[in-house]
Order: sequence, then structure tokens, then C-alpha cells
Amino acid sequence: MEKKIGQYSFIGGVIIAVVLGLVPAAALGGAQPWLASLLVVLGLIVGFLNVTGKETKEFMIVATVLIIAAFAGGASETLGGVQVIGSYLAGIFTHILAFVVPATVVVGLKDVWSLGQNE
Repeated sequence: MEKKIGQYSFIGGVIIAVVLGLVPAAALGGAQPWLASLLVVLGLIVGFLNVTGKETKEFMIVATVLIIAAFAGGASETLGGVQVIGSYLAGIFTHILAFVVPATVVVGLKDVWSLGQNE
């Protein structure tokens, strides 16, 4: 049952991130902060329930590359400069990061904890 909750949280998080990136914040009104907060909560759920032992290293590598590309590479700014769809791409990317970063922190902490337990 926990695996299903993690899977649904992942699918829901990606869908919400894409919708928040495509729909202007003004159109969502007061729902936008709530949906962004829901992304963080869903990321935490995914980190706790969806990423397990064997998947940890691969998840951490992919998530770390995504986060580094977003901040150091300025991917949101670069994507934002694309004609016509740039603002949508930047919005989607920003909201996906709001979903992925909490999951990455949880998985990293779980991995550090398990490394400390093996001593």
C-alpha cells in the first residue's frame, strides 16, 4: 500500500508541477501557494515511500544533476528566454524543482542514516 501512495504522489507531483508551469499564477489566484506547498509535501512523501535502497544512488545522482543544472547552469533563465514557450518551460522547471528538492533531501538523510547504522 505504501508503494502505491508513493507512486501516486510522484504522478500527482509531476502533473501539478506541469499545470502550475503552464497556467499563469493570476489565473489560479489563492490556489497557487497551496498547490506549490502541495508539491513540497508530495516530494517529501516520494522521498519517504518511493525511493528505496537500490534506487537511492541513481535517484541521488539524477536529482543532484537536475538541481545543479537549475541553479549553477541557470536553466530556468535560459529556458525563459525561448520564444513563445519560454515562460512556460521556466515555470514547469521551477515547479518540478519544488517537487524534487524535498524528495532529494529526504532520500539523502535516509541514506546517511543507513550508512551510520551499518557501522
